[in-house]
Amino acid sequence: MSILTLAERATEVDGVEPFNEASLFALRDRSPARILVQQTEADGTISAAAFAVGDAPVEIVVDPAHRRLGKGRRILDELLADGEERFWAHGDLPAAQALATSAGLTAERILLVLRLTFDGPPAPERVPDGITLRSFAPDDANELIAVNARAFADHPEQGAMDAADFARRTSSDWFDPAGLFVAERDGRIVGFHWTKIEDGIGEVYVVGIDPDAQGGGLGTTLTARGLRHMYEQGLPVVDLYVEGDNAPALKVYRNLGFQDWKKDVLYTR
Repeated sequence: MSILTLAERATEVDGVEPFNEASLFALRDRSPARILVQQTEADGTISAAAFAVGDAPVEIVVDPAHRRLGKGRRILDELLADGEERFWAHGDLPAAQALATSAGLTAERILLVLRLTFDGPPAPERVPDGITLRSFAPDDANELIAVNARAFADHPEQGAMDAADFARRTSSDWFDPAGLFVAERDGRIVGFHWTKIEDGIGEVYVVGIDPDAQGGGLGTTLTARGLRHMYEQGLPVVDLYVEGDNAPALKVYRNLGFQDWKKDVLYTR
């Protein structure tokens, strides 16, 4: 059993993936990463593992059939002894909370998952003066990547998207250029909303606004445009991820009808 299969087994039981998107890309593409710890049973199956991409926080997964045997704690203790200090708990499940508490870890960062359940068509978007909305075209790639870098300069994951990462995302089975909306002003891209539809659930995948265009309601406009697109695809619900301390974004999303659904917590020593 591979680490990917182990992750799939955990997802089926927990209802949340133990690895984030960057880790899944690395596992599927066999990209350079750190398999920090791997516990294998006598029959060769992997029962637990710790994984990280580059200097990203560690993610730990234990096979549901091998839980409550101390495997997670042994892995965590080994990693702490080796100097690792940051660990993601996707879904912040009770077992992860208990493990973090027992090891003396504290919550440093909270990534909220919000959900919108459609009870009718969303309100039409209001497009600011001088702004044009359209769908993505291949020639937009470099400019969109540059806007993303400026918009997420302080974001540890999204801000690192480069051309290779963009190519991996756009080559995913779920990618649809008709669902990637860009906002232009004076012929220049100043924002975008990348929607994602997978397994019958929509996602506000990324909303990025160039710092020069922030504060004018463009984020709300782009989000609303993407929501209308996903509603027209017949989706019942839409999810999104947002930093727990991002008050302006939370205000926008909650005004659009999103409610708290789940959360990921970064625990540190």
